[in-house]
Amino acid sequence: MIQVTRLDGKEYYINPHQIESIEVRPDTTLLMLSGKYVVVREKVEDVIGRIVEYRRQIGAFKNEE
Repeated sequence: MIQVTRLDGKEYYINPHQIESIEVRPDTTLLMLSGKYVVVREKVEDVIGRIVEYRRQIGAFKNEE
């Protein structure tokens, strides 16, 4: 799970495996596989960095090398 912050300041965790795409409109907007949009305060680069770190922690890259 990665931590993100809603525009109202509430912090919560989402499953990065459920993110279908990330857009900048101008806020960072995550489109989830469920079709739900989640708008967060973090910059897109920060969200991607958290996803990469999460995947390293769970060993996801071992199968991709």
